Amino acid sequence: MQTATTNVIVEKRGAEGWITFNDPAKHNAMSLDMWVAVEPALAAFESDDEIRVVVVTGAGDKAFVSGANISQFDKLRSSADAVAEYEKVAEGAQNALYNFPKPTVARIKGYCIGGGLNMALCCDIRIACESSSFAIPAGRIGLGHRLTAFRNLITATGPANALDIFLSARRIAAHEAQRLGLIQHLATEETFEKTVHEHLDRITANAPITLRVGKHMIRRFQDMPSEIDIKKMHEMVLSCYASEDYQEGKQAFAQKRAPVFKGR
Repeated sequence: MQTATTNVIVEKRGAEGWITFNDPAKHNAMSLDMWVAVEPALAAFESDDEIRVVVVTGAGDKAFVSGANISQFDKLRSSADAVAEYEKVAEGAQNALYNFPKPTVARIKGYCIGGGLNMALCCDIRIACESSSFAIPAGRIGLGHRLTAFRNLITATGPANALDIFLSARRIAAHEAQRLGLIQHLATEETFEKTVHEHLDRITANAPITLRVGKHMIRRFQDMPSEIDIKKMHEMVLSCYASEDYQEGKQAFAQKRAPVFKGR
């Protein structure tokens, strides 16, 4: 077993590589060092020919990942330069997972919120316990939501459902999440581990080169159209962090009150 950081556990379990976000006291909320640890962990698994599949999960029974660690925002997302650097690190981690050539599985138990749902949607297969719940609460805090995250959401759910999920910022129970396409497989508390391991066994029994080629082709079909102005989209995301509403959203979250947004 290799530990990338105290909050990210990286393990090799036979033909499986496991990345476990490990901060259960904070429902595995993603801190900056957790984002940083993702890319080197994936690089190690990619170079290991014995690894056939990578599992991404959260420690404990309460959460996969409950979102970004908002307690770090005043320090790490307080200036334009800090926001840009944070976005670069988080986007890099998500892109590394999305573009990882080997099969990836999100093992979801508990909260799968915001950045956690983004991470899960970067995985090829999402298996959830029926006690799990899902949401993208960016609008309730004033956060920017990345273009690549929207691509993954729309690919999974379609534009109409993506709009409903994002605009309402509502909490979605596991059975509805499966109906919407946020997850492909759902299991009870009693059958969850068995369901996960049976699916991993199916994947590892298949021809690695065939899976890699097929995954690459499917990902290319998911590429964003060339006419999208990606630079403009990135600037629009950053404008959320430059807004008064973002400052209000952070303060309201810290003070445990409803935010009063003014649209500026």
